[in-house]
Amino acid sequence: MSQATTGRRAVVIGAGIAGLATAALLARDGYDVEVLEQRDEIGGRAGVWEAGGFRFDTGPSWYLMPEVFDHFFALFGTTVADELDLVTLDPAYRVFFEGEAGPLELATGRAPEQFERLEPGAGAALSSYLESAREAYGLALDEFLYTTFTSPRSLASRSVLRRAPRLARLLTTSLETHVARRFTDRRLRQVLGYPAVFLGTSPERAPSLYHLMSHCDLTDGVRYPMGGFGQLIDAVARVGERAGVRVRTGARVTGIEVDEHRAARGVTCVVDGVSRTVDADVVVGAGDLHDLETRLLPAHLRTYPETWWAKRDPGPGAVLVYLGVRGRLPQLAHHSMFFTADWRANFGAVLGPDRRVPENASLYVCAPSRTDASVAPAGMENVFVLVPVPADVSVGAGGVDGRGDAAVERVADAAIARIAAWAGIPDLAERVVVRRTVGPADFARDLSSWSGGALGPAHTLRQSAFLRGRNASAKVSGLLYAGGSTLPGIGLPMCLISAENVAKRLRGDRSSRPLPEPVPSVVP
Repeated sequence: MSQATTGRRAVVIGAGIAGLATAALLARDGYDVEVLEQRDEIGGRAGVWEAGGFRFDTGPSWYLMPEVFDHFFALFGTTVADELDLVTLDPAYRVFFEGEAGPLELATGRAPEQFERLEPGAGAALSSYLESAREAYGLALDEFLYTTFTSPRSLASRSVLRRAPRLARLLTTSLETHVARRFTDRRLRQVLGYPAVFLGTSPERAPSLYHLMSHCDLTDGVRYPMGGFGQLIDAVARVGERAGVRVRTGARVTGIEVDEHRAARGVTCVVDGVSRTVDADVVVGAGDLHDLETRLLPAHLRTYPETWWAKRDPGPGAVLVYLGVRGRLPQLAHHSMFFTADWRANFGAVLGPDRRVPENASLYVCAPSRTDASVAPAGMENVFVLVPVPADVSVGAGGVDGRGDAAVERVADAAIARIAAWAGIPDLAERVVVRRTVGPADFARDLSSWSGGALGPAHTLRQSAFLRGRNASAKVSGLLYAGGSTLPGIGLPMCLISAENVAKRLRGDRSSRPLPEPVPSVVP
Protein backbone atom coordinates (compact mmCIF):
# COMPACT_ATOMS: atom_id res chain seq x y z
CA MET A 1 0.00 0.00 0.00
CA SER A 2 1.20 3.49 -0.73
CA GLN A 3 0.59 6.72 1.14
CA ALA A 4 -1.62 7.87 -1.69
CA THR A 5 -3.74 4.73 -1.25
CA THR A 6 -4.57 5.19 2.43
CA GLY A 7 -4.47 8.96 2.84
CA ARG A 8 -4.23 8.42 6.59
CA ARG A 9 -1.88 10.16 9.01
CA ALA A 10 -0.25 8.70 12.11
CA VAL A 11 1.65 10.37 14.93
CA VAL A 12 4.02 8.27 17.03
CA ILE A 13 5.03 9.60 20.45
CA GLY A 14 8.62 8.67 21.28
CA ALA A 15 11.67 7.83 19.14
CA GLY A 16 12.98 4.85 21.07
CA ILE A 17 13.28 1.57 19.19
CA ALA A 18 9.56 0.83 19.61
CA GLY A 19 8.51 4.21 18.27
CA LEU A 20 10.90 4.13 15.33
CA ALA A 21 9.92 0.56 14.43
CA THR A 22 6.19 1.33 14.73
CA ALA A 23 6.58 4.38 12.51
CA ALA A 24 8.47 2.38 9.90
CA LEU A 25 5.82 -0.36 9.83
CA LEU A 26 2.94 2.11 9.56
CA ALA A 27 4.70 4.00 6.77
CA ARG A 28 5.19 0.64 5.03
CA ASP A 29 1.41 0.16 5.30
CA GLY A 30 0.76 3.49 3.64
CA TYR A 31 0.37 5.92 6.54
CA ASP A 32 1.88 9.39 6.48
CA VAL A 33 3.91 9.15 9.71
CA GLU A 34 5.57 11.71 11.97
CA VAL A 35 7.47 10.77 15.14
CA LEU A 36 7.62 13.30 17.98
CA GLU A 37 10.50 12.90 20.45
CA GLN A 38 10.85 15.07 23.55
CA ARG A 39 14.63 14.74 23.71
CA ASP A 40 17.13 16.17 21.25
CA GLU A 41 18.25 12.73 20.11
CA ILE A 42 16.62 9.46 19.16
CA GLY A 43 17.02 6.09 20.87
CA GLY A 44 15.22 6.48 24.21
CA ARG A 45 16.80 4.08 26.67
CA ALA A 46 19.04 2.83 23.85
CA GLY A 47 20.84 6.13 23.50
CA VAL A 48 24.49 7.08 23.07
CA TRP A 49 26.66 9.37 25.18
CA GLU A 50 30.14 10.49 24.08
CA ALA A 51 32.90 12.03 26.18
CA GLY A 52 36.69 12.07 26.09
CA GLY A 53 36.87 9.87 23.00
CA PHE A 54 34.60 7.21 24.56
CA ARG A 55 31.22 6.26 23.09
CA PHE A 56 28.86 4.71 25.62
CA ASP A 57 25.63 2.86 25.01
CA THR A 58 23.36 4.34 27.66
CA GLY A 59 21.09 1.35 28.16
CA PRO A 60 20.52 -1.98 26.37
CA SER A 61 23.66 -4.00 25.79
CA TRP A 62 22.48 -7.59 25.07
CA TYR A 63 21.59 -8.73 21.54
CA LEU A 64 19.40 -11.80 22.03
CA MET A 65 16.51 -13.39 20.08
CA PRO A 66 18.19 -12.74 16.69
CA GLU A 67 15.26 -14.10 14.67
CA VAL A 68 13.15 -11.14 15.83
CA PHE A 69 15.66 -8.67 14.36
CA ASP A 70 16.05 -10.80 11.22
CA HIS A 71 12.28 -10.77 10.70
CA PHE A 72 11.90 -7.04 11.27
CA PHE A 73 14.49 -6.09 8.68
CA ALA A 74 13.17 -8.71 6.25
CA LEU A 75 9.80 -6.90 6.29
CA PHE A 76 11.61 -3.99 4.61
CA GLY A 77 13.46 -6.07 2.06
CA THR A 78 16.80 -5.86 3.82
CA THR A 79 18.82 -8.03 6.22
CA VAL A 80 20.65 -7.70 9.50
CA ALA A 81 23.86 -8.45 7.61
CA ASP A 82 23.19 -5.48 5.32
CA GLU A 83 22.39 -3.12 8.20
CA LEU A 84 24.72 -4.22 11.04
CA ASP A 85 28.15 -5.72 11.62
CA LEU A 86 27.16 -8.42 14.09
CA VAL A 87 29.63 -10.60 16.01
CA THR A 88 29.06 -13.52 18.40
CA LEU A 89 30.69 -13.22 21.82
CA ASP A 90 32.95 -15.95 23.20
CA PRO A 91 32.64 -16.30 26.12
CA ALA A 92 29.01 -15.24 26.25
CA TYR A 93 29.73 -13.81 29.71
CA ARG A 94 31.86 -14.19 32.83
CA VAL A 95 30.46 -14.53 36.35
CA PHE A 96 32.16 -13.54 39.62
CA PHE A 97 30.74 -14.96 42.85
CA GLU A 98 31.15 -13.49 46.31
CA GLY A 99 33.46 -15.67 48.37
CA GLU A 100 34.67 -17.76 45.42
CA ALA A 101 38.25 -17.78 44.20
CA GLY A 102 37.73 -17.39 40.47
CA PRO A 103 35.06 -16.53 37.92
CA LEU A 104 32.97 -18.91 35.82
CA GLU A 105 33.04 -18.38 32.07
CA LEU A 106 29.93 -19.39 30.15
CA ALA A 107 30.42 -20.22 26.50
CA THR A 108 27.48 -20.76 24.17
CA GLY A 109 27.03 -24.46 23.42
CA ARG A 110 29.51 -25.59 26.07
CA ALA A 111 27.58 -24.78 29.25
CA PRO A 112 26.74 -28.44 30.16
CA GLU A 113 30.39 -29.40 30.47
CA GLN A 114 31.10 -26.19 32.41
CA PHE A 115 28.23 -26.97 34.81
CA GLU A 116 29.44 -30.55 35.22
CA ARG A 117 32.79 -29.34 36.53
CA LEU A 118 31.02 -27.57 39.40
CA GLU A 119 28.41 -30.20 40.25
CA PRO A 120 28.44 -33.89 39.24
CA GLY A 121 25.37 -34.64 37.15
CA ALA A 122 24.69 -30.99 36.42
CA GLY A 123 25.78 -31.34 32.80
CA ALA A 124 23.02 -33.81 31.93
CA ALA A 125 20.54 -31.83 34.03
CA LEU A 126 21.41 -28.64 32.13
CA SER A 127 21.06 -30.35 28.76
CA SER A 128 17.52 -31.38 29.74
CA TYR A 129 16.82 -27.90 31.15
CA LEU A 130 17.98 -26.23 27.94
CA GLU A 131 15.88 -28.54 25.79
CA SER A 132 12.86 -27.51 27.85
CA ALA A 133 13.92 -23.86 27.48
CA ARG A 134 14.16 -24.29 23.71
CA GLU A 135 10.65 -25.73 23.52
CA ALA A 136 9.23 -22.96 25.74
CA TYR A 137 11.00 -20.33 23.65
CA GLY A 138 9.56 -21.71 20.43
CA LEU A 139 6.07 -21.81 21.95
CA ALA A 140 6.38 -18.19 23.10
CA LEU A 141 7.42 -17.04 19.62
CA ASP A 142 4.65 -19.02 17.95
CA GLU A 143 1.77 -18.29 20.30
CA PHE A 144 2.31 -15.52 22.88
CA LEU A 145 4.51 -12.73 21.54
CA TYR A 146 3.21 -11.71 18.11
CA THR A 147 -0.35 -11.30 19.32
CA THR A 148 -2.59 -8.67 20.87
CA PHE A 149 -4.81 -11.28 22.59
CA THR A 150 -7.90 -9.79 20.93
CA SER A 151 -9.07 -13.24 19.92
CA PRO A 152 -9.69 -16.21 22.27
CA ARG A 153 -8.11 -18.37 19.60
CA SER A 154 -4.70 -17.00 20.60
CA LEU A 155 -4.98 -19.01 23.82
CA ALA A 156 -6.78 -22.01 22.37
CA SER A 157 -4.59 -23.24 19.55
CA ARG A 158 -3.82 -26.94 19.30
CA SER A 159 -0.23 -26.29 20.29
CA VAL A 160 -1.25 -24.42 23.44
CA LEU A 161 -3.98 -26.88 24.43
CA ARG A 162 -1.65 -29.83 23.96
CA ARG A 163 0.83 -28.25 26.34
CA ALA A 164 -1.74 -26.81 28.76
CA PRO A 165 -0.84 -28.96 31.82
CA ARG A 166 2.86 -28.21 31.44
CA LEU A 167 2.18 -24.53 30.82
CA ALA A 168 0.09 -24.38 33.99
CA ARG A 169 3.00 -25.80 36.00
CA LEU A 170 5.48 -23.39 34.45
CA LEU A 171 3.23 -20.42 35.14
CA THR A 172 2.45 -21.32 38.74
CA THR A 173 5.99 -22.33 39.75
CA SER A 174 8.64 -19.68 40.33
CA LEU A 175 11.84 -19.68 38.32
CA GLU A 176 13.77 -19.97 41.58
CA THR A 177 11.94 -23.17 42.55
CA HIS A 178 12.19 -24.57 39.03
CA VAL A 179 15.97 -24.16 39.06
CA ALA A 180 16.45 -25.33 42.66
CA ARG A 181 14.73 -28.66 41.91
CA ARG A 182 17.44 -29.44 39.36
CA PHE A 183 20.67 -27.91 40.69
CA THR A 184 22.30 -27.73 44.11
CA ASP A 185 25.36 -25.53 43.60
CA ARG A 186 24.58 -21.89 44.44
CA ARG A 187 26.60 -20.61 41.51
CA LEU A 188 24.66 -22.65 38.97
CA ARG A 189 21.35 -21.59 40.50
CA GLN A 190 22.36 -17.96 40.24
CA VAL A 191 23.41 -18.26 36.61
CA LEU A 192 20.05 -19.76 35.66
CA GLY A 193 18.04 -17.40 37.87
CA TYR A 194 19.65 -14.15 36.78
CA PRO A 195 17.68 -13.81 33.49
CA ALA A 196 14.74 -12.76 35.69
CA VAL A 197 16.56 -9.44 36.18
CA PHE A 198 16.37 -8.78 32.43
CA LEU A 199 12.62 -9.17 32.86
CA GLY A 200 12.46 -6.58 35.62
CA THR A 201 11.92 -9.00 38.49
CA SER A 202 13.61 -11.65 40.66
CA PRO A 203 13.83 -15.45 40.35
CA GLU A 204 11.33 -15.95 43.16
CA ARG A 205 8.78 -13.64 41.48
CA ALA A 206 9.21 -14.69 37.83
CA PRO A 207 7.12 -17.60 36.49
CA SER A 208 9.34 -20.52 35.53
CA LEU A 209 8.08 -20.25 31.95
CA TYR A 210 10.81 -17.63 31.67
CA HIS A 211 13.49 -20.31 31.94
CA LEU A 212 13.20 -19.97 28.16
CA MET A 213 15.68 -17.08 28.48
CA SER A 214 18.49 -19.58 29.10
CA HIS A 215 17.98 -20.88 25.58
CA CYS A 216 18.89 -17.42 24.30
CA ASP A 217 22.27 -17.04 25.99
CA LEU A 218 23.48 -20.61 26.63
CA THR A 219 22.26 -22.26 23.42
CA ASP A 220 21.53 -19.63 20.79
CA GLY A 221 24.35 -17.22 21.60
CA VAL A 222 24.99 -13.62 22.62
CA ARG A 223 25.75 -11.17 19.83
CA TYR A 224 26.95 -7.58 19.61
CA PRO A 225 26.60 -4.95 16.84
CA MET A 226 30.02 -3.45 16.20
CA GLY A 227 29.97 0.26 16.91
CA GLY A 228 27.45 -0.25 19.70
CA PHE A 229 23.69 -0.39 20.04
CA GLY A 230 23.36 3.09 18.62
CA GLN A 231 24.06 1.36 15.29
CA LEU A 232 20.90 -0.71 15.76
CA ILE A 233 18.84 2.40 16.47
CA ASP A 234 20.28 4.10 13.41
CA ALA A 235 19.44 1.04 11.28
CA VAL A 236 15.81 1.02 12.43
CA ALA A 237 15.61 4.77 11.80
CA ARG A 238 17.07 4.25 8.30
CA VAL A 239 14.44 1.77 7.21
CA GLY A 240 11.78 4.15 8.51
CA GLU A 241 13.28 7.08 6.65
CA ARG A 242 13.36 5.05 3.45
CA ALA A 243 9.66 4.29 4.00
CA GLY A 244 8.90 8.00 4.40
CA VAL A 245 8.91 8.49 8.19
CA ARG A 246 9.65 11.99 9.51
CA VAL A 247 11.21 12.38 12.98
CA ARG A 248 10.99 15.62 14.94
CA THR A 249 13.18 15.88 18.06
CA GLY A 250 12.79 18.47 20.80
CA ALA A 251 9.01 18.06 20.58
CA ARG A 252 7.39 17.34 23.93
CA VAL A 253 3.83 16.07 23.61
CA THR A 254 1.55 17.74 26.14
CA GLY A 255 -1.80 16.18 25.30
CA ILE A 256 -3.70 13.77 23.06
CA GLU A 257 -6.49 15.41 21.08
CA VAL A 258 -9.81 13.51 21.14
CA ASP A 259 -12.97 14.45 19.25
CA GLU A 260 -16.58 14.28 20.41
CA HIS A 261 -16.82 10.66 19.26
CA ARG A 262 -13.90 9.66 21.52
CA ALA A 263 -11.61 9.14 18.58
CA ALA A 264 -7.98 10.26 18.55
CA ARG A 265 -7.44 13.14 16.14
CA GLY A 266 -3.87 14.15 16.92
CA VAL A 267 -1.67 15.57 19.64
CA THR A 268 -0.57 18.89 21.06
CA CYS A 269 3.14 19.38 21.52
CA VAL A 270 5.64 22.06 22.43
CA VAL A 271 8.43 22.76 19.94
CA ASP A 272 10.94 25.54 20.65
CA GLY A 273 8.67 26.87 23.37
CA VAL A 274 5.68 27.16 21.01
CA SER A 275 2.58 25.00 21.36
CA ARG A 276 1.27 23.43 18.16
CA THR A 277 -1.22 20.77 17.11
CA VAL A 278 -0.39 17.80 14.91
CA ASP A 279 -3.47 16.22 13.35
CA ALA A 280 -3.65 12.47 12.84
CA ASP A 281 -6.07 9.61 12.32
CA VAL A 282 -3.97 7.30 14.50
CA VAL A 283 -1.87 8.12 17.57
CA VAL A 284 0.65 5.61 18.89
CA GLY A 285 2.16 6.15 22.32
CA ALA A 286 5.56 4.48 22.23
CA GLY A 287 6.89 5.95 25.46
CA ASP A 288 6.12 5.02 29.06
CA LEU A 289 2.51 3.82 29.30
CA HIS A 290 1.96 5.29 32.77
CA ASP A 291 3.05 8.74 31.59
CA LEU A 292 1.03 8.53 28.39
CA GLU A 293 -2.16 7.50 30.17
CA THR A 294 -1.99 9.65 33.30
CA ARG A 295 -0.41 12.82 31.88
CA LEU A 296 -1.68 13.06 28.31
CA LEU A 297 -5.29 11.95 28.73
CA PRO A 298 -8.09 13.44 30.84
CA ALA A 299 -9.19 11.22 33.73
CA HIS A 300 -12.42 10.00 32.11
CA LEU A 301 -10.54 8.70 29.04
CA ARG A 302 -7.87 6.70 30.86
CA THR A 303 -7.84 2.94 30.35
CA TYR A 304 -5.05 2.67 32.94
CA PRO A 305 -5.65 5.27 35.66
CA GLU A 306 -3.54 5.69 38.79
CA THR A 307 -5.70 3.17 40.62
CA TRP A 308 -4.62 0.51 38.10
CA TRP A 309 -0.94 1.35 38.51
CA ALA A 310 -1.20 1.32 42.31
CA LYS A 311 -1.65 -2.47 42.11
CA ARG A 312 1.27 -3.01 39.75
CA ASP A 313 5.03 -3.55 40.16
CA PRO A 314 7.26 -1.05 38.32
CA GLY A 315 10.23 -3.42 38.41
CA PRO A 316 13.68 -2.26 39.52
CA GLY A 317 15.33 1.09 39.17
CA ALA A 318 19.03 1.31 38.49
CA VAL A 319 22.14 3.31 39.08
CA LEU A 320 24.11 3.33 35.84
CA VAL A 321 27.80 4.17 35.80
CA TYR A 322 29.71 4.99 32.62
CA LEU A 323 33.47 4.75 33.10
CA GLY A 324 36.32 5.54 30.76
CA VAL A 325 39.32 3.65 32.15
CA ARG A 326 43.01 4.14 31.40
CA GLY A 327 44.75 0.92 30.39
CA ARG A 328 43.33 -2.48 29.54
CA LEU A 329 41.09 -4.69 31.70
CA PRO A 330 41.57 -8.33 30.67
CA GLN A 331 39.97 -9.36 33.97
CA LEU A 332 36.59 -8.39 32.49
CA ALA A 333 34.77 -10.06 29.62
CA HIS A 334 32.46 -8.16 27.29
CA HIS A 335 29.68 -9.10 29.75
CA SER A 336 30.48 -9.79 33.41
CA MET A 337 28.17 -10.49 36.36
CA PHE A 338 29.01 -9.98 40.03
CA PHE A 339 26.70 -12.00 42.31
CA THR A 340 26.46 -11.58 46.07
CA ALA A 341 26.12 -14.72 48.19
CA ASP A 342 22.80 -13.71 49.77
CA TRP A 343 21.08 -12.41 46.71
CA ARG A 344 17.63 -13.14 48.11
CA ALA A 345 18.30 -10.31 50.56
CA ASN A 346 19.61 -8.26 47.64
CA PHE A 347 16.42 -8.79 45.62
CA GLY A 348 14.32 -8.19 48.71
CA ALA A 349 15.89 -4.78 49.21
CA VAL A 350 15.23 -3.78 45.59
CA LEU A 351 11.83 -5.39 44.97
CA GLY A 352 10.39 -6.29 48.37
CA PRO A 353 7.80 -4.46 50.50
CA ASP A 354 10.43 -2.44 52.40
CA ARG A 355 12.44 -1.18 49.44
CA ARG A 356 15.84 0.39 49.97
CA VAL A 357 19.19 0.70 48.27
CA PRO A 358 21.02 -2.57 49.03
CA GLU A 359 24.26 -2.32 50.97
CA ASN A 360 25.88 -5.24 49.17
CA ALA A 361 24.48 -5.29 45.65
CA SER A 362 24.88 -7.72 42.80
CA LEU A 363 25.76 -5.90 39.61
CA TYR A 364 26.28 -6.22 35.89
CA VAL A 365 29.28 -4.87 33.96
CA CYS A 366 29.62 -4.44 30.21
CA ALA A 367 33.03 -3.69 28.71
CA PRO A 368 32.30 -3.46 24.96
CA SER A 369 35.85 -2.28 24.26
CA ARG A 370 36.93 -5.89 24.95
CA THR A 371 35.27 -6.62 21.59
CA ASP A 372 35.04 -3.27 19.81
CA ALA A 373 38.04 -0.93 19.63
CA SER A 374 35.90 1.88 18.18
CA VAL A 375 34.13 2.68 21.49
CA ALA A 376 37.25 3.79 23.42
CA PRO A 377 40.57 5.53 22.71
CA ALA A 378 43.52 3.25 22.02
CA GLY A 379 44.76 1.45 25.13
CA MET A 380 41.65 2.32 27.19
CA GLU A 381 38.45 0.57 28.21
CA ASN A 382 34.79 1.53 27.99
CA VAL A 383 32.95 0.19 31.07
CA PHE A 384 29.20 0.31 31.74
CA VAL A 385 27.95 -0.72 35.21
CA LEU A 386 24.33 -1.41 36.19
CA VAL A 387 23.39 -1.69 39.87
CA PRO A 388 19.72 -2.55 40.57
CA VAL A 389 18.10 -0.24 43.14
CA PRO A 390 14.44 0.45 43.95
CA ALA A 391 12.35 2.27 41.35
CA ASP A 392 12.16 5.36 43.51
CA VAL A 393 12.99 8.88 42.35
CA SER A 394 14.05 9.81 45.90
CA VAL A 395 17.21 7.74 45.34
CA GLY A 396 18.29 10.70 43.25
CA ALA A 397 19.93 11.70 40.00
CA GLY A 398 23.43 11.16 38.69
CA GLY A 399 25.99 13.51 37.24
CA VAL A 400 29.40 13.84 35.61
CA ASP A 401 32.68 13.50 37.53
CA GLY A 402 31.03 12.57 40.82
CA ARG A 403 28.61 15.50 40.87
CA GLY A 404 25.44 13.43 41.12
CA ASP A 405 23.28 13.14 44.21
CA ALA A 406 25.09 11.65 47.20
CA ALA A 407 23.14 8.37 47.33
CA VAL A 408 23.74 7.68 43.63
CA GLU A 409 27.46 8.42 43.87
CA ARG A 410 27.77 6.16 46.93
CA VAL A 411 26.26 3.29 44.94
CA ALA A 412 28.71 3.98 42.11
CA ASP A 413 31.71 4.12 44.45
CA ALA A 414 30.71 0.82 46.09
CA ALA A 415 30.26 -0.83 42.69
CA ILE A 416 33.71 0.29 41.49
CA ALA A 417 35.24 -1.00 44.72
CA ARG A 418 33.47 -4.36 44.36
CA ILE A 419 34.64 -4.80 40.77
CA ALA A 420 38.16 -3.89 41.80
CA ALA A 421 38.21 -6.39 44.67
CA TRP A 422 36.46 -9.34 43.05
CA ALA A 423 38.08 -9.07 39.61
CA GLY A 424 41.55 -8.26 40.95
CA ILE A 425 41.91 -4.69 39.65
CA PRO A 426 43.10 -2.90 42.80
CA ASP A 427 43.84 0.43 41.09
CA LEU A 428 40.58 0.61 39.11
CA ALA A 429 39.29 3.80 40.77
CA GLU A 430 42.57 5.61 40.15
CA ARG A 431 42.47 4.72 36.46
CA VAL A 432 39.06 6.28 35.76
CA VAL A 433 39.38 9.25 33.39
CA VAL A 434 35.69 9.66 32.48
CA ARG A 435 32.81 9.11 34.89
CA ARG A 436 29.08 9.69 34.63
CA THR A 437 26.25 8.34 36.77
CA VAL A 438 22.51 8.03 36.14
CA GLY A 439 19.88 7.46 38.83
CA PRO A 440 16.12 6.79 39.03
CA ALA A 441 15.36 10.52 39.02
CA ASP A 442 17.10 10.77 35.63
CA PHE A 443 14.93 7.96 34.23
CA ALA A 444 11.82 9.81 35.42
CA ARG A 445 12.94 13.20 34.08
CA ASP A 446 14.52 12.19 30.77
CA LEU A 447 12.39 9.17 29.82
CA SER A 448 9.15 9.91 31.72
CA SER A 449 9.64 6.51 33.35
CA TRP A 450 7.06 5.37 35.90
CA SER A 451 8.58 5.66 39.40
CA GLY A 452 12.00 6.10 37.83
CA GLY A 453 12.06 2.44 36.75
CA ALA A 454 14.97 1.38 34.58
CA LEU A 455 13.35 -1.32 32.45
CA GLY A 456 9.57 -1.30 32.64
CA PRO A 457 6.85 -3.09 34.60
CA ALA A 458 8.13 -6.36 36.06
CA HIS A 459 7.33 -9.65 34.32
CA THR A 460 5.52 -11.20 37.24
CA LEU A 461 2.65 -13.58 36.51
CA ARG A 462 -0.01 -10.87 36.68
CA GLN A 463 2.05 -8.58 34.43
CA SER A 464 2.83 -11.04 31.64
CA ALA A 465 1.11 -11.83 28.33
CA PHE A 466 -2.58 -10.79 28.24
CA LEU A 467 -2.38 -9.62 31.89
CA ARG A 468 0.08 -6.89 30.90
CA GLY A 469 -1.11 -3.48 29.69
CA ARG A 470 -2.80 -3.96 26.29
CA ASN A 471 -1.65 -2.11 23.20
CA ALA A 472 -4.84 -0.14 22.53
CA SER A 473 -6.93 2.26 24.55
CA ALA A 474 -10.31 0.88 25.60
CA LYS A 475 -11.79 4.38 25.67
CA VAL A 476 -10.27 6.23 22.69
CA SER A 477 -10.43 4.70 19.24
CA GLY A 478 -7.31 5.16 17.14
CA LEU A 479 -5.05 5.36 20.22
CA LEU A 480 -2.55 2.52 20.45
CA TYR A 481 0.56 1.72 22.48
CA ALA A 482 3.97 0.18 21.86
CA GLY A 483 7.13 -0.29 23.91
CA GLY A 484 8.39 -2.10 26.97
CA SER A 485 5.56 -1.06 29.28
CA THR A 486 2.89 -2.76 27.14
CA LEU A 487 2.71 -6.28 25.72
CA PRO A 488 4.70 -8.37 25.02
CA GLY A 489 7.19 -6.71 27.41
CA ILE A 490 10.70 -5.57 28.23
CA GLY A 491 13.73 -5.63 25.94
CA LEU A 492 14.75 -4.64 22.43
CA PRO A 493 13.25 -7.71 20.69
CA MET A 494 9.99 -7.29 22.62
CA CYS A 495 9.83 -3.63 21.59
CA LEU A 496 10.19 -4.61 17.92
CA ILE A 497 7.40 -7.15 18.37
CA SER A 498 5.23 -4.56 20.10
CA ALA A 499 5.62 -2.33 17.04
CA GLU A 500 4.50 -5.15 14.77
CA ASN A 501 1.51 -5.83 17.03
CA VAL A 502 0.37 -2.24 16.52
CA ALA A 503 0.53 -2.70 12.76
CA LYS A 504 -1.34 -6.00 13.04
CA ARG A 505 -4.11 -4.45 15.12
CA LEU A 506 -4.60 -1.67 12.61
CA ARG A 507 -4.76 -4.26 9.84
CA GLY A 508 -7.35 -6.27 11.77
CA ASP A 509 -4.90 -9.19 11.99
CA ARG A 510 -5.83 -11.20 15.10
CA SER A 511 -3.39 -14.06 14.50
CA SER A 512 -0.47 -15.01 16.71
CA ARG A 513 1.96 -15.12 13.81
CA PRO A 514 4.42 -12.49 12.56
CA LEU A 515 3.50 -10.48 9.50
CA PRO A 516 4.39 -12.24 6.26
CA GLU A 517 7.75 -11.27 4.86
CA PRO A 518 7.87 -10.08 1.25
CA VAL A 519 8.95 -12.66 -1.29
CA PRO A 520 12.30 -11.61 -2.78
CA SER A 521 12.06 -10.80 -6.44
CA VAL A 522 13.99 -13.06 -8.77
CA VAL A 523 16.20 -11.26 -11.24
CA PRO A 524 16.75 -13.36 -14.39
